[in-house]
Amino acid sequence: MFLKTKNKAFDIFCKLAKVIQNEKGLNIVSIRSDLRGEFQNESSENFCEENGIHHNFSVPRTPQQNGIVERKNRSLEEGSRTFVNETRLPKYFWENALHTSC
Repeated sequence: MFLKTKNKAFDIFCKLAKVIQNEKGLNIVSIRSDLRGEFQNESSENFCEENGIHHNFSVPRTPQQNGIVERKNRSLEEGSRTFVNETRLPKYFWENALHTSC
């Protein structure tokens, strides 16, 4: 899901977690995130504790530890850029859109 601002990341994660657990019948056992504020807060800790989710954090400034996610983000950004470019929108539009959504 593309987000306009990162402060909505936790809310979207909560909704996604409920969908996975209810519709798919699966339990989320563990999540990993960096040490940024989107998931390092009391709300996130409470949600994980209530749902039995182990939350671990990667070491700061080491994107190598999160290689799969970094690659997927890059693929999404490239795909989005291609899609927007095909619509023939002005370059400034897609540059601003991609920097605010990823």
